[in-house]
Amino acid sequence: MWALRSVLLRSAAGRTMSQGPARRPRPPKDPLRHLRTREKRGPAWEPGGPNTVYLQVVAAGGRDAGAALYVFSEYNRYLFNCGEGVQRLMQEHKLKVSRLDNIFLTRMHWSNVGGLCGMILTLKETGLPKCVLSGPPQLEKYLEAIKIFSGPLKGIDLAVRPHSAPEYKDETMTVFQVPIYSEQRRGKQQLSLSPERLSPERSSDAGATDTEQHLPDGNVGVSQRRSGRDPSLVVAFVCKLHLKKGNFLVLRAKELGLPVGTAAIAPIIAAVKDGKSVTYEGKEILPEEICTPPDPSLAFVVVECPDEGFILPICENAAFQRHQGKADAPVALVVHMAPERVLADSRYQQWMQRFGPDTQHLILNENCTSVHNLRSHKIQTQLNLIHPDIFPPLASLHCKEEGAAFTVPTVRGECLLKYQLRPRREWQRDALITCNPDEFIAEALEIPNFQESVQECRKTAQDGPAPAEKNSQYPEIIFLGTGSAIPMKIRNVSSTLINISSDKSLLLDCGEGTFGQLCRHYGEDVDRVLSTLAAVFVSHLHADHHTGLLNILLQRERALASLGRPCHPLLVVAPTQLRPWLQQYHNQCQRVLHHVCMIPAKCLQKGTEVSNPEVERLISLLLGTCDLDEFQTCLVRHCKHAFGCALVHTSGWKLVYSGDTMPCEALVQMGKDATLLIHEATLEDGLEEEAVEKTHSTTSQAIGVGMRMNADFIMLNHFSQRYAKIPLFSPDFNDKVGIAFDHMKVCFGDFPTVPKLTAPLKALFACDIEEMEERREKRALRLVRAALLSGEREGGPEDSESPQKRARAEQPQSPHSKKVRAQ
Repeated sequence: MWALRSVLLRSAAGRTMSQGPARRPRPPKDPLRHLRTREKRGPAWEPGGPNTVYLQVVAAGGRDAGAALYVFSEYNRYLFNCGEGVQRLMQEHKLKVSRLDNIFLTRMHWSNVGGLCGMILTLKETGLPKCVLSGPPQLEKYLEAIKIFSGPLKGIDLAVRPHSAPEYKDETMTVFQVPIYSEQRRGKQQLSLSPERLSPERSSDAGATDTEQHLPDGNVGVSQRRSGRDPSLVVAFVCKLHLKKGNFLVLRAKELGLPVGTAAIAPIIAAVKDGKSVTYEGKEILPEEICTPPDPSLAFVVVECPDEGFILPICENAAFQRHQGKADAPVALVVHMAPERVLADSRYQQWMQRFGPDTQHLILNENCTSVHNLRSHKIQTQLNLIHPDIFPPLASLHCKEEGAAFTVPTVRGECLLKYQLRPRREWQRDALITCNPDEFIAEALEIPNFQESVQECRKTAQDGPAPAEKNSQYPEIIFLGTGSAIPMKIRNVSSTLINISSDKSLLLDCGEGTFGQLCRHYGEDVDRVLSTLAAVFVSHLHADHHTGLLNILLQRERALASLGRPCHPLLVVAPTQLRPWLQQYHNQCQRVLHHVCMIPAKCLQKGTEVSNPEVERLISLLLGTCDLDEFQTCLVRHCKHAFGCALVHTSGWKLVYSGDTMPCEALVQMGKDATLLIHEATLEDGLEEEAVEKTHSTTSQAIGVGMRMNADFIMLNHFSQRYAKIPLFSPDFNDKVGIAFDHMKVCFGDFPTVPKLTAPLKALFACDIEEMEERREKRALRLVRAALLSGEREGGPEDSESPQKRARAEQPQSPHSKKVRAQ
């Protein structure tokens, strides 16, 4: 014990000497300090209007990213629309998610709400006590659908503010919701109501007495009159900033003999800021003498016009007419989320003109070409230097629709473009993203030993024997998402595309943002790739594995239509628990079920007898369409109803996918003699106990499964986001193991090459590996310390607790949940 203690002390002393004087550790940041500040002010506190307000483009409207807007003031943060990938962009560009207590949705369409599942779960983990969603009434049912797979959302008070509610007011602004109904709906108002489609007028009546429909953690009791999807409804928002009171001129007040610095000055300041004259010692003092002029109220408008059927209702809407021409709060900016054919319509252009020449107009649509995921472009450009085929450069997707011409001040959206409302109205472009591949390449070439290791890798590959299967391009494996839990700037969440042949493909899992990853990988060719998609395998119902499915279904329909091909349903192999989520979304939000034919994953387990003729037919269709002899599943050790799968092709190759799991004997048996095993490796070696807690695998455990399986090759993926760029290598790595990266492309003939990439990868990410190793050393020291403390205790009940658990307990606790902390 004393020897152990001396090792610990020497290690600590060595660190102290090498690092200089010990620094006092910083206290952990409190992500909710703004809420505590607000509580301290009390309900009677009224701000004098915000000093700084700006709108910032998060997503510019492209097909891969959708349209989303972030609004900042020193008091509040807001988000308008939350499509897939918005959370990832906010994380990359440091837009604080933890401050979002209001999210506004313009339409119940997946392009606007696809990222809301993940965003709500993340807000819950940050400890945000309440979040209010404003927009279409179907949001209530959408939240119910989320709870089908997330369970009760305890710890966060979710509320829906329907469009029929009175205006919302906070420290920054007053927000008016403006419901707009398409012309197509007018002929349908007299139709009798059905359970699937209900009249929006009847819906709005249900919430007229309560501005926020609170959703408890258990069963949500929502009036059935408010249910039913309604594609004819969009909600616009008119946002009016509070008047900002003038600043009190202290020096001028002193010159006039006012009692500056005493209690008597407070009522004087309050009066002149309110524009009132004051009398002091018999002298009248006008407010303009000792106070700067107030900053008048300004307004901005956010409106979505998805098609021509909404143009006339928008043009005739009285709420907009009140803000056109002379208004008490002039409109500084109108944000248009509309396709070019709408913007080019003469009626819509005349409506834009009626706001006057001083109003700016921001366009967010598919014609706005902008790089959003800069870090993905950077890392892919640098990886491309190592192997240009395995790490192909990212592509871009451009809209072919001709841009409209405008006679009003108009700006097209770009990621991070700002429009400042206060203190001065102006466009700000200093934060705009510049994607310069030459800079990325130059940065990589300056890294010590990188060029040498790349050259050595290429020489080794050339000198080695020619791979026998290199002439076969298929199957081709494209890793679209190799991270876990939440989308991050470098690794997206789980999804892998298997191109079986040039005209057949399937997806293994389909996390949020999968379609965006396809766009960045294939560019203009994305529609062709979607048209080849025959099936999707969903391993289990965690949000990072299935919430990208709906966008794939909708975009596949669009792709097939653009290619002039019929849209047949997509085969989806998944736990049966996926169906209630799809059904709820279909019934209440948007039609999707006609896109899907579901095969229960349990029906593909070995030895299972399928008694349903329709399921038998779909299984035969799956095998025939994908040229497979076998598609087998097995239950794995993760959550309830979690599956792995094995695909056996008619040509003989076998591919096994683990999904999320601890080491699993059933997977080993199912995958015997696999050509390729794709296995999760969420955590590094040394964190086995944490891996058991979170039901995941470490790198060596994943490799061990592949070895027991006798797999020809093992690709590791699903890395914790703590290993953002590269995981830590374990001693068990060998020439049968590779590490997956987003947008990595491999075929079986690449197996001899992939392990040879380890040296240049280690050189490229040397700094990151060094930091992770330092963290591992600190963790080891904590374990030693925990062991010492355990030895000094005399038989207390805590002795049975492992050193690993005690060491983790000593670490500062993040607000993230068990699931997110694991990643």
